[in-house]
Amino acid sequence: MPRIGRLHISGGYYHVIGRGLERRFIFNTNADKKDFLIRFGENLTRVGARCLAWALMSNHYHFLIQVSEAPLAKLMAPVLGGFAGSYNRRHNRCGYVFQNRYNSILIDADAYLLELVRYIHLNPVRARMVTDVEELGTYPWTRPCWNSRKT
Repeated sequence: MPRIGRLHISGGYYHVIGRGLERRFIFNTNADKKDFLIRFGENLTRVGARCLAWALMSNHYHFLIQVSEAPLAKLMAPVLGGFAGSYNRRHNRCGYVFQNRYNSILIDADAYLLELVRYIHLNPVRARMVTDVEELGTYPWTRPCWNSRKT
C-alpha cells in the first residue's frame, strides 16, 4: 500500500524532525554536522525555502521551515539521501541511517510558531549538551534564524 502524500501548503511553516535508526547517534563528529548543514543549506536555496530555526542533536534534528512552491520532499530527500551515503562512507558502514521518514507538522498558529522557535533553539539546554542559555550562545549546532531567501 503506498504512503499517504504529505500536505503541502505553499508558504506554510513546518516543524521537521528526524531521528537516527534505533535512536543511534547520527551526528558523531563535527564533520557529520557540517556535512548535514551544508547539504541542507544548498537545498534550501535550490528550492527557495527558508529555515527559521534549527538544532542538530546527537541522534536527531529539528528544523522550522517555511516552504515555497516546492514541496518539503524536494528539500529533504536530497539532504537525507546524500547525507546517509556520505555518513556511511565516512564511518565505513552500510544500511539505513534514519529511522522511518522524517516527521513534518504544519504550523497553523502564530503563538505556536513562536513557541516552536524557542523549543528548537533551547533543545541542547534541555538535553544537557550545554549547561545554560549563556553557553548556548557559543554552541554552533543550533540557531534561532537562518534565511536562505534574499529579502
